[in-house]
Amino acid sequence: MTLKAVAAPPLWLACVFLALSMSLVGSYVALSKPLAAVLPVFLLAWLRFGIGALAMPHWLVKPANEAPMSRSTKKLIFLESFLGNFLFTICMLFGVSLTTAVSAGVILAAIPAVVALLSWVFLRERISRRVALAIVLAALGIGLFSLSKSELSAHAIQGLDANLAHKTSWLGNLLVMGAVVCEAAYAVIGKKLTGTVSPKRITALINLWGFALMTPMGLYAAWAFDFSGVTLPIWLLLVFYALAASVWTVWLWMTGLKTVPASQAGVFTVMLPISAAAVGVLVLGESLSGWQLLAFALCLSGVVLATLPARATPVKA
Repeated sequence: MTLKAVAAPPLWLACVFLALSMSLVGSYVALSKPLAAVLPVFLLAWLRFGIGALAMPHWLVKPANEAPMSRSTKKLIFLESFLGNFLFTICMLFGVSLTTAVSAGVILAAIPAVVALLSWVFLRERISRRVALAIVLAALGIGLFSLSKSELSAHAIQGLDANLAHKTSWLGNLLVMGAVVCEAAYAVIGKKLTGTVSPKRITALINLWGFALMTPMGLYAAWAFDFSGVTLPIWLLLVFYALAASVWTVWLWMTGLKTVPASQAGVFTVMLPISAAAVGVLVLGESLSGWQLLAFALCLSGVVLATLPARATPVKA
C-alpha cells in the first residue's frame, strides 16, 4: 500500500464518506429487523463480527509505510472496539428494551453534542460558531423526529406493560445515555487512531476485538439455537448486514475522520434516522408526517452547515 492510498481525502470527499457511513448504518438497521426476529441478539452480533473477520484478513497486515503500533495505540484499538462495538451494543439493546422508543430517540439526539464535548476535552478541538449551530440543528432534528413518533406509540403500552415501563424507564434511559457516551467516544478515539493507523487496519482490528469480546455470549446463544430453521434469504441478509456493519460503514467513517474534526463529524449522525426513515418509506411502505419532514429539514440544515468550507481569514497588508 502506497502513501497515496492512505492519504487523507479532500474535505468534500471526507464529508461524503461520513454521510454515506451513517446513511448505511440507518439502512441496515431498518433492514435488520427480520434478522432480529429470527436470530438471538448476541448470536446475531457474534455472526456479524465473524463474517466481518472472514471478509478482511488482509486488512490486518501492517502497511510498509505505517509505523509499528505503540502500547497506547493498542490500548486505543481495544477501547474503540470495547466502547464502540461491545458496550454500545449492550447498552443500546437493553436500554431500548427498558424504556420507550421516544425517550431513547430524544436521548440519542445528544450524540452530536457529546461528540463535540469529548473532542474539545480530549482532542482540544475548537468548535466554531457555525459547527456549534450545526450541532444544535442536528440535535433538534433528531429530537423532533423521535417526539413525532409519540402519537404512533401512545397506545402501544397499556395496563401492566405501562406500569413495568414506568418502573424501569430510569434504568433504560441511563443505559441509552451510556450508549450515547460510547458512540461519542468511538468518534473521538477513531479520530485519534487515524493519525497513526490506516482506516482499513483500524476496521479489521476493532472487528477482531469485537468478535473476541462477543464470542462467549455468541457461543452460548448458538449452543441451543436451531440453525436449520434459517432460510436462504435470511442468510443473505445476514451477510449484507455483517459486511455493512463491520466493514463498509467503519472504513467509510475512519477514512472521513482522517480529514474532518471529530466534533464536526458528529453532526453526520443525523443521517442515521434520515436513511432509516427513507428505507421505511421506500421499502417497508411507511409514511412520513409533517413533523418528521420538518425534523429532516433541521437535520439536513445541520449537515449543510457542517460541510460548508470555513471562510478564509483575510490577510492584512
